[in-house]
Amino acid sequence: MIDMRGFGDQLWAGTLITIELALASLALGLVLGLLGATARLSHNKLARTISTGYTTLIRGIPELLTVLIIYFGATTVLMSVAGMFGYDEYIEVGPFAAGVTALGLTFGAYASEVFRGAILAIPPGQREAGLAIGMSKFKVFMRITMPQLWRLALPGLGNLFLVLLKDTALVSVVGLDDLMLKTRDAVSYTKEPFLFYLFAAFIYLSLTIVSMVFIHYMEKRNNRWMGRA
Repeated sequence: MIDMRGFGDQLWAGTLITIELALASLALGLVLGLLGATARLSHNKLARTISTGYTTLIRGIPELLTVLIIYFGATTVLMSVAGMFGYDEYIEVGPFAAGVTALGLTFGAYASEVFRGAILAIPPGQREAGLAIGMSKFKVFMRITMPQLWRLALPGLGNLFLVLLKDTALVSVVGLDDLMLKTRDAVSYTKEPFLFYLFAAFIYLSLTIVSMVFIHYMEKRNNRWMGRA
């Protein structure tokens, strides 16, 4: 472990929080993105309206502002809802939960467009053939659409995750003990901003490189049968 003026352990702990935040936000964002894409392509006008409103709203607001709104507004909303059922205790939304929610919402809004494009790229004749042989719409989606969906959407989702990984630094403004907050604490104590910010940049770069290698591996694995006779 690199000592870094005695802050090595804290920076490592902050890095782990950053990774956990990114992965949790990714999981939430993938679910929201897939739901948003299917809603945009459904024949239900209400579902299309809700999905379009969600993606337009979230993509039009800076990520930092989304984090702040979720962190400071979620407590008020939850207490108001709980009050309707007679619960009057204070409800606090922690910075990690607020960060996951905000980043997951943002990732999901962009991912829904990636998923929608991937679904549209799948020849509709394949789904029609599945329905023609008696498969339900759910089976068609799970057995025909989904396997191709991930292969087509993976490059776009990979790029979105790289952006998400760097956006985790925004959550430090609401007090999450991530890499960025630990770095600022070290700078305040040692008065060596160049050293610690450069080291933080190296960590973020390392996480990005590892993510890019993994994404490349997944793309190569998903395309291993393409082009074979």
